Amino acid sequence: MLRFHLDENVDFAIAAGLRRRSIDATTTEEMDLLGATDEQQLAFTLRETRVIVSYDDDMLLLHSQGVLHAGIAFSTLRTRTIGQIILKLTALSRRFDPPDMMGRVEFL
Repeated sequence: MLRFHLDENVDFAIAAGLRRRSIDATTTEEMDLLGATDEQQLAFTLRETRVIVSYDDDMLLLHSQGVLHAGIAFSTLRTRTIGQIILKLTALSRRFDPPDMMGRVEFL
């Protein structure tokens, strides 16, 4: 099952919703990564084999530049409700295993 990490701009309610569905999710604040660079966030998620959930276009840029990552779940800010994102991430966790998400971007 996939594990997720929410970057600092993603609402904590998403982590709470995932946890209620028994999906492992961490937040940038919980992991003491507030203010960390995008590269540091991706390095953390790669070490922890976690898919990063982000609204940050820079994550897509880093992906296009070949930066290694354990997966990116991307949504444009304010295009989905919290509930919709939780449902999309839940479906993603059922569809893919961690090796399937390595270096992959999924648009929510």
